[in-house]
Amino acid sequence: MTTATFRFYEELNEFLSPERRGRDFACDCARAATAKHMIEALGVPHTEVELVLVNGESVGFGRLLNEGDRVAVYPTFEALDITPLLRVRERPLRAIRFVADSHLGRLAHLLRMTGFDTLYDNHYSDDEVESLAREQGRIVLTRDRELLKRRGIDHGCYVHALRSEQQLREVFKRLDLARAARPFSRCLSCNALLRPIEKARIASQLPPGVRERHQRFSICDGCARVFWEGTHWRSMRELADRLLAAAS
Repeated sequence: MTTATFRFYEELNEFLSPERRGRDFACDCARAATAKHMIEALGVPHTEVELVLVNGESVGFGRLLNEGDRVAVYPTFEALDITPLLRVRERPLRAIRFVADSHLGRLAHLLRMTGFDTLYDNHYSDDEVESLAREQGRIVLTRDRELLKRRGIDHGCYVHALRSEQQLREVFKRLDLARAARPFSRCLSCNALLRPIEKARIASQLPPGVRERHQRFSICDGCARVFWEGTHWRSMRELADRLLAAAS
């Protein structure tokens, strides 16, 4: 058994017990315990961590802890460029893609509405979420911190807010998504991309009133649904504009 001193910074403290927040504290570590093992044993999912310093030196999650080590653990930096330092992940994600767990269906819907590739099924098991994250390079969105501790999940975001609009604002702020948003470019049902289609090609599928009042249409190549800018679209447009304005 060895003893190391830990200090967690900023929002990572929310995962700790109250007496350990915002201060140094000593903790017993099992022999051959790694930084990742101890960080998660203390309640912080590894996906929330961007930088680990041991005795002032940037290290990876696999660093073995020794007697007397001082461990500082940091979340994602928004205002400070730490690219010269060794981060805990081997490589960043090249594309922003999400998989949402079974409790975040409304958030998944809003992310699709703002143009982000988001997989969701309320029957996904934790194993399936982990597999999709690993095989497709997806960011896991969840309110289950134990899910984020799985070894196969490298990128994830613990969602603190309870209401879906607040959840979207939280994810947008943390991942700086506002500039990448492309509202109404994806199907809300199946997540596939939409493309414009000439009215004449789908006129026979349209209700008479829609055929008379609207000229612009999009179609989903995934599920073949046809979309137009009706009353429902306008209400969603207002919601998207409001959310994007709040997130920018």
